[in-house]
Amino acid sequence: MSVDVSHAPRSVLVCDRSSFLDGKNRISSQLQQLHFNYKVSMLLPECSSAPSHLDSVLKSFNSFYLIRNMPICELLDKHFLETSVYHVVSVDLTDSSMAPGGRGYVRLLTGLRSRLPLRSDFLLSHHPEGGASLQPLLSRYDWSEHRPEISSQVLKHLSCPALLSSDLQPDDAHSCLEWLGAVDADISCENSSSSFLSSMVCPEPKTTLSRALRVSICGLLLPQDVQRLVQELRCHLQQPRLAPWASLTVHGFVDSPVSWGDGEHGVLTGGENFYNLLMFHDHTYHLHLATGAHDTCPP
Repeated sequence: MSVDVSHAPRSVLVCDRSSFLDGKNRISSQLQQLHFNYKVSMLLPECSSAPSHLDSVLKSFNSFYLIRNMPICELLDKHFLETSVYHVVSVDLTDSSMAPGGRGYVRLLTGLRSRLPLRSDFLLSHHPEGGASLQPLLSRYDWSEHRPEISSQVLKHLSCPALLSSDLQPDDAHSCLEWLGAVDADISCENSSSSFLSSMVCPEPKTTLSRALRVSICGLLLPQDVQRLVQELRCHLQQPRLAPWASLTVHGFVDSPVSWGDGEHGVLTGGENFYNLLMFHDHTYHLHLATGAHDTCPP
């Protein structure tokens, strides 16, 4: 059986290098623009357990809500429209007739209620101190509150690329990301070139870590919580006798309505929607931002 990959959807990978100490770096604004995150993965070399300060940040991630069987027409509720930002719909909600109470608004709402009574399950979260805005909606439907799930594993004798902030070239970014993805997915990179199942190998030059800690947190994760985790990782790297780098990968939902910024997400053509942040003890970082073929280019 042969597979034609000549028309495989393209993807976009943007690479940015800077320093947290550079007042002109854009790291904060860049990380804020991936809104719908479902998983954060960390890889901490020469570490066997999460330091208490990192563990505290992970456990303080905001909870989120699962609302079951909610009518789609709730997305046109006047209160909801005034307190949510993103809508991917087939009508122009910015048209003057679509203002709550307007002719177009009433017509669409009537259609969704009487002629197209669609219902679905929704994940919702809120910014800090914004929980009150969800209470009217939660009071009308079956809902449950959830905490993000945390898992960790210690990896022994892990083959690892020799990551040096001054030597990691753009051509190395793809192979480095593939290696990080393989580690996160628990795929062995100790393969021969003739392996049928996998030819994935650790990029050269490489070294061996006696141990490394892999930590992940899953849920509907807010960018603000990720930002706090980044700050704690920076503090972690300043501790003596630790490896000179740490990796953090943030995965957006494959089927999220938007990817970077407020651009509609091309979920039907791939779903790529993530970034990786390699941080070094000298406060420099390499940021890799990825998206699919029809998405807005990452910032």
